[in-house]
Amino acid sequence: MRYLEDIEVGTVSRFGSYAVTREEVLDFAGKYDPQPFHLSDEAAAQTHFGRIAASGWHSCSMTMAMIVENMKEHPQAGLGAVGVDELRWVKPVYPGDVLRCESEVIDVRPSTSRPEMGSVKSRTTTFNQNDEPVLRFIAIALIRRRPNE
Repeated sequence: MRYLEDIEVGTVSRFGSYAVTREEVLDFAGKYDPQPFHLSDEAAAQTHFGRIAASGWHSCSMTMAMIVENMKEHPQAGLGAVGVDELRWVKPVYPGDVLRCESEVIDVRPSTSRPEMGSVKSRTTTFNQNDEPVLRFIAIALIRRRPNE
């Protein structure tokens, strides 16, 4: 189990592999972001996407799935998150893409009001199979401090 004291600024983690399918893109868009360029080949062809593209929110969800899978392999004393800053959809995600993540710790701070926890800021970038960034954000997570023994 990793606690706040175990996390160092500058640490980079590379993880994940997520194959994007057309069926999943259509299903997600149909439920949560039913814009024509996420649902129709013809409509998407008329946009800068050129073909059906995943919703940016779907791209975030696929990234989160890889983050959670990585946390299963590398447990930490997480307490949830405060939020996300600087979310950018850098490049479209298309069916057939294979995504992966890189995360760099950019700040670690013990809480001044809650001595049992602190916060960790990480810059996460999701890449496609061509190593092109498709998504980038800064997450602020709450992490337990190591219990007194």
